[in-house]
Amino acid sequence: MIIKDKEYVFKMNHKTYHCAMDITMDFIGGKWKTVVLWYLRNKTMRFSELRRQIPDMTEKMLSLQLKKLEEDGLVKREEFSGVPLRVEYSLTDFGKSLKPLLEAIAKWGRELGEKEGRLVEVKGK
Repeated sequence: MIIKDKEYVFKMNHKTYHCAMDITMDFIGGKWKTVVLWYLRNKTMRFSELRRQIPDMTEKMLSLQLKKLEEDGLVKREEFSGVPLRVEYSLTDFGKSLKPLLEAIAKWGRELGEKEGRLVEVKGK
């Protein structure tokens, strides 16, 4: 990025970022990360609950995305002993800092969907 005619980059976590958007997209980019974060924004959920909320996402992809979000410090994974083992996912405080951004993105998508498309009820579920 250019600031006052000088070139700068962010160095963070052994990576080089050329602008602030580059950092943001590294954390939340891709097809599924923001969707997972959206469903966790207000409550703790089990894997199976998340899976039901995102039916087009495979179990493997959900597992990979949760693992990456956990590594990035956005999601907390908590295990509870018992049979069967219970695992719950929630946003960390760092993850919660994304809520205004997630809500703004969702608002933009809702407005575009209402303008350019139509809301259709899914029957038979």
